[in-house]
Amino acid sequence: MTDAQAMPDVVELTKALIAAESVTPARGAVFDVLEAALVPLGFSVERFTSGEEPDGPVENLLAIRGTSGPHFAFAGHLDVVPPGKGWSGDPFVPEIRGDLLYGRGAVDMKGAIAAFVAALARVETGGTVSLIITGDEEGPAIYGTRALIDRMRQMNIAPDLCLVGEPTSNMRLGDTVKIGRRGSVNIWIDVPGKQGHVAYPHLADNPITRLVAALGEIDALVLDTGTDWFQPSNIEVTDLEVGNPASNVIPGHARARLSIRFNDLHRGAELAERIRAIVLAHAPEAEVTAKVSGEAFLTQPGTLSDLLTGAIEAKLGVTPELSTSGGTSDARFLVALCPVIEFGLLNATMHKLDEAVALRDLTALVDVYEEVLARAFA
Repeated sequence: MTDAQAMPDVVELTKALIAAESVTPARGAVFDVLEAALVPLGFSVERFTSGEEPDGPVENLLAIRGTSGPHFAFAGHLDVVPPGKGWSGDPFVPEIRGDLLYGRGAVDMKGAIAAFVAALARVETGGTVSLIITGDEEGPAIYGTRALIDRMRQMNIAPDLCLVGEPTSNMRLGDTVKIGRRGSVNIWIDVPGKQGHVAYPHLADNPITRLVAALGEIDALVLDTGTDWFQPSNIEVTDLEVGNPASNVIPGHARARLSIRFNDLHRGAELAERIRAIVLAHAPEAEVTAKVSGEAFLTQPGTLSDLLTGAIEAKLGVTPELSTSGGTSDARFLVALCPVIEFGLLNATMHKLDEAVALRDLTALVDVYEEVLARAFA
């Protein structure tokens, strides 16, 4: 690009995105900022809103430049988690102090989106480039990236490779790249009993005893010992509720919630059925409800990881670790389209008070993304 007006400054664009408050689900002004940066770069921008309350409506943005040749996609989210109380400044008024830029979303992940846009302005890509941007990654993620994927399928658009700009770096920029993620399933257990006086247990049915027995069996499960790329799957009890204020009453219900993070040896529905069978063996009248947030996936090391690793080594002098650690991301949906990999800023302050990005990391990330694009279309 030669038009100076079409050359966005990564710091100024990051500041503009931060200033557009966008607690999930994001809509409106923050998408205006991104669209205004993309249109001068030759992108066709489509914005659409999906879903209804309580999990919507959610705004999404699909920007495309080019109609043929290799198709490289960048995916991310403009929504942020609530800032919380205790910031040293206003979380939605970007502020540079020393060599850091403060603001909610600085690293997760408005800075990475700004860096990719800035990189696009510096390299002639050829082929097709798209940005798949949602306003609902930090929320239920029902009407966000999944709606964008549906839209791309309707348009018969399929990227060849996809880079997600999540903050994957740990100790320094470029030290970690995510080639997969564990799956996640949450399970709610409700064991009914029969309320009664503790002095007359034969007239009551204590649900706590049966729930505790089921949880004990579940806790003893060893799902696996890990794989070459994944740590062992784990089951955690995240809530236990009886809600009985009386010391002389056997309660009528006992409830628990489980969270399972699992590797690619498992599927969410299969794990849910395994838990259900254990619970029903102890409490046949129990209700067991499961919600699979995402399946585990792995992008085998190869073309995409080599491309990104080469760009990081060339620009940062770092050889990144290929990892599957951490929580879930929208890459779990995007893998249905094409091979997916994640790389972005340092994750030390994401979701924390005083979230901040180093200015040098922002500019260095532009260099890496520019190199990625150059190699992808070489």
